[in-house]
Amino acid sequence: MIAPRVRFAPSPTGYLHIGGARTALFNWLFARRHGGTFVLRIEDTDRERSTQAAVAAILEGMRWLGLDWDEGPGVGGPHGPYFQTERLDVYRAQADRLIAQGKAYACTCTREELDVLRKQAEARKVQFRYPGTCRNRAYDPAQRHVIRLIVPEAGATSFDDLVKGTITTPHDTLQDEVILRGDGMPLYNFGAVVDDVTMEINLVARGDDHVNNTARQILIYQALGYPVPAFAHLPMILGADKTRLSKRHGATNLMSYREMGFLPGALVNYLVRLGWSHGDQEIFTMQELIEHFDWKQVGATAGIFNPDKLLWVNHQWLRALSDDDLARGAVPYFAAAGLPAADDQKLRLIVRQLRERAKSFVEIVQQARYFYAPIQLDEKARQKQLTAEARPFLQAVRDGVAGMDTMELAALERLFAEVAARAGVGLGKVAQPVRVALTGGTASPGIHDVVQILGKSETLARLDAGLALIP
Repeated sequence: MIAPRVRFAPSPTGYLHIGGARTALFNWLFARRHGGTFVLRIEDTDRERSTQAAVAAILEGMRWLGLDWDEGPGVGGPHGPYFQTERLDVYRAQADRLIAQGKAYACTCTREELDVLRKQAEARKVQFRYPGTCRNRAYDPAQRHVIRLIVPEAGATSFDDLVKGTITTPHDTLQDEVILRGDGMPLYNFGAVVDDVTMEINLVARGDDHVNNTARQILIYQALGYPVPAFAHLPMILGADKTRLSKRHGATNLMSYREMGFLPGALVNYLVRLGWSHGDQEIFTMQELIEHFDWKQVGATAGIFNPDKLLWVNHQWLRALSDDDLARGAVPYFAAAGLPAADDQKLRLIVRQLRERAKSFVEIVQQARYFYAPIQLDEKARQKQLTAEARPFLQAVRDGVAGMDTMELAALERLFAEVAARAGVGLGKVAQPVRVALTGGTASPGIHDVVQILGKSETLARLDAGLALIP
């Protein structure tokens, strides 16, 4: 097999969409599996909408996912990426060559003239196709013009898509394609082909919203006299209602998932499985994905984005982390919430207790808030648990903790058991009012672990405050 040369070519007009991230990921995995080259190219010819902030967001998203690129002129990193606006002379030279060979021509038709033709086609209820008005006119570069490729009027163009199978486009549905604007900017199809030719891309894998562009691009390859690459068009990612994925289905901005506390490896894992499978396996390391990825296992139907499944995948990844890595990863999220958590033993004890409960770093912070801030007392829990009946249990636990030199779990377990036994009640009758006093609510890790993590002085202070609330 020839080593693949693949590319990801986003337009910097906004954030990196998770659909784009999946496209980049599939290309990257294929290149890494077969010892190929992964090229990152920024298609920034839409000067009105392209921004440096969007470029930065794309690069940040790629790096967060761990998708490194291999080649480029050295701008923005050790290997690129390429920027189309830095290659305008390349497009101009290729367009001039096509004109010289009689395969393209200058079109001087004005927008007003074309609008008249479109309205006439609309009145006849037929699809507008540029009629080739300027095909045989002499080329005057001084006259305002665009460059059009001559497209055959008869026949059809076919290609075998690695995902969708054979796709055929009749030429009578096409028209002479504008390839270069008057300002020298390439149109999408021409710029993409020239770049793919000069960068020696031999597989173009992208979203299936580009299927309709492919026949046009193949005609450009043929006009330039270059071999046509293989194509793989990935089905769209849809929401649960089978419509195009949008914010109402969940965040579409890749970096929003970092803010929500997802691990990059978990998001990679989920996005790959959203259109690709390897038996019944659900959880993959990056190395496993590299070893197994193949276009034959990419489905031809749209993937349905399921936020709950993504949370489940993230939970599996969080559970697999060591206490050290889990604590270290959680620190920035505590800081973002204004909580003074440090990468220390206390935080390791907390995450050890929450790893089975919390599905994201943000959930860890939410569930651990009371360890670092004054409790937010749930009023229903207070009314139910901090009662006169519970006062002797709280007092007995308070006195027992006060008499301890160290907060050993075994000693704490004995204390709670003895208080419950002396009162002739179940352990829950003792633990729940203590839990409400210490955490503000009725859900937490084991009460002995909560006391140990809070420590003696904080436990006593909160129990005193709880006792003071009892009428």
